[in-house]
Amino acid sequence: MLETTWFVLWAVLWGAYFMLDGYSLGIGMLLPFLARGRKERGALANSIAPFWDGNEVWLIAAGGVTFAAFPGTYATMFSALYSPLLLILFGLILRGAALGFRGEVEKPGSKMLCDILFFIGSFVPTLLFGVAFANIFAGIPIDGDRVFQGTTLTLLNPYGLAGGVLFTCFFAVHGLLWLTIKTEGQICEKAARWVKKGWWALLAVASGFLIATAFATNLYANYLAKPALFLIPIGAVVALIVSGLMIRRGSWIGAWWASAFTIFLCTIFGVIGMFPALLPSSLDPAFSRTIANSASSPLTLKIMLGVILIFIPLVIVYQFWAYSLFAGKSEGEENY
Repeated sequence: MLETTWFVLWAVLWGAYFMLDGYSLGIGMLLPFLARGRKERGALANSIAPFWDGNEVWLIAAGGVTFAAFPGTYATMFSALYSPLLLILFGLILRGAALGFRGEVEKPGSKMLCDILFFIGSFVPTLLFGVAFANIFAGIPIDGDRVFQGTTLTLLNPYGLAGGVLFTCFFAVHGLLWLTIKTEGQICEKAARWVKKGWWALLAVASGFLIATAFATNLYANYLAKPALFLIPIGAVVALIVSGLMIRRGSWIGAWWASAFTIFLCTIFGVIGMFPALLPSSLDPAFSRTIANSASSPLTLKIMLGVILIFIPLVIVYQFWAYSLFAGKSEGEENY
């Protein structure tokens, strides 16, 4: 029971991270293409500046839960996915440094360098998060000793790359919707135009990925065994359609929330489909890391459950306060 509870918490924390930090990663990817001039670039950066570091608390929580509740999975994951996870870490460091120094430098060349690093630090983690999770859904080639039997190129298979494209589309649309809420003028109008086209691209990519999932993974097995679970993917589809309808109506806040729920439910869909595995093996299901063979002791799980039930509500309260404090439109810089 404790292991199952932690499995659900693990899924929720990853879903919360992608839902909240997804829009800031999307904005970072869009900056070189969407913004023109110092004022527009400043508006994009300022729209996420008060929030992005708070959003990453959910990533720390998800990683911390993996380490504390399922140390066996944590060890195998950081062995099998060492290269992509390290690149994700470097990318997130670059993004934070670029945003921090961007407001301190004045020379156009230095400002441009920060913007380039901001783009790289947003695109690389987004793509690799998608590649990593798609490979986890399909199964990682780990043997009976939980040793990864492959290379980094093994992860760059068609389904893994499709996951990277899906995450890129999801976060780009999510970021565009955030800009329609937080910016004004030409940049807001441009984001509104782009998101109307981007939603159709996302719909096509998401539909293709769901179909590919039926052939490349066993995620649907749990849903076929317990049909009530189909409410999760159905809810994701409904949320995606609602976001599209609200985009057409120009109801940007509602569209962003619908997009957020789509991302959250898609994450839950994938993780629940793996249950009870956290890291399935593509070589033999018996080699998989599951909640049974990788969980911490019952005492550790009990203590950590008490800790997380105290601190997660505090994080939610803090983020609610931060988003309320910085509500309204962001302002750009005057000149490039």
